Amino acid sequence: DESAEFKKISQLNVVKLQAGDEECRKIWQVLCDVSRMEFEKVYARLDISVKECGESFYNDKIAPVIDEFDSRGMISVEDGGAKCVFVPNFKIPLMLQKSDGGYGYDSTDMAAIKYRLNELKARQIVYITDFTQGDHFQMVFAAAKKIGWVDDDSHRLDHIGFGTVQGEDGKRFKTRSGDTVRLVDLLDEAVSRMEASLRERNSGSESKGGNVSEDEIHKTACAMGYGAVKYFDLRRNPTSNYIFSYDRMLDTKGNTAIYLLYAHARLESIISKGKADFGVDVDALISDGKSKIALSHKSERNLGLHLEFFADTIEETLNDLYPYHICDFVYALSIAASEFVTQCKVLGSPEMESRLLLCRATAITMRQCFDLLGIRHVMRI
Repeated sequence: DESAEFKKISQLNVVKLQAGDEECRKIWQVLCDVSRMEFEKVYARLDISVKECGESFYNDKIAPVIDEFDSRGMISVEDGGAKCVFVPNFKIPLMLQKSDGGYGYDSTDMAAIKYRLNELKARQIVYITDFTQGDHFQMVFAAAKKIGWVDDDSHRLDHIGFGTVQGEDGKRFKTRSGDTVRLVDLLDEAVSRMEASLRERNSGSESKGGNVSEDEIHKTACAMGYGAVKYFDLRRNPTSNYIFSYDRMLDTKGNTAIYLLYAHARLESIISKGKADFGVDVDALISDGKSKIALSHKSERNLGLHLEFFADTIEETLNDLYPYHICDFVYALSIAASEFVTQCKVLGSPEMESRLLLCRATAITMRQCFDLLGIRHVMRI
């Protein structure tokens, strides 16, 4: 970065790569293959599947986009020969082609949005990037509207910006040596800590032994560790910065995925004991359809009311696309469920069938929330 000569050589090689230079493409392909291997490690841990359409996918689609803007008289050739498009409410333009003939993010993003609208027939497109790119994408959206690709009545374009993950010192999160923390290492550390916690629980150091066998510990720790990282990030407004903390993330109390997974496992444990100790099979009750849920106690009514909020939560999330609404909902639901099983006797009570059904309805709703947040649920901990 400090060498002007190296910077110039890099820029010229990018132009050669975009023009299809054979040697540049071979080197680039090697770099892509190495990067892809590392990306897959993260995707596998987070249960993510990706259809790859990187910048190179749009390279041959850029020139036709520039020609289309030019044919409509929307191209402004600036000093040096750069081809630009001005949009309303912005003083700076989108640069569709640089003065050296190369393409940048503006070029790729305009080709990408046309492809998604015209070829994929997308009706809603959501871009998720660093919040500092907000103005850039508003300009892309405005240019797409200006040339007529977007119909306000049938298309929706959204940009969701995310903030910075900070360390305990309030600065950008880094390792002790000052290097950027790799996501795969962060995820593995969360799993490692959860494995240690589960083994300690199983050793009998706590008042009750664990319910997870040694063979299940790693799988359970992965679900809890990865889920904890996801939830810690998703439960906030994405535009805000936040301080990363393993201790807060993996806390069994408070608004964490660990607390929620324990709450869910507790409900399933009650349901299992109902069948094993009292012969009441919730699945059979549901199939039979004769048993009803009666909400007599105030904690039952409170839990039932929280369950009713689920549909509203989904509507709200679809409206502004912020997953923290689902996090807020499932956390409040788990608190209501905890109050219910604490204040109301479930097993062996006259209301056992009704209350077991309420436990199952709550567990199902929690699992639906976990699925929406990309968190694996566990049936016992």
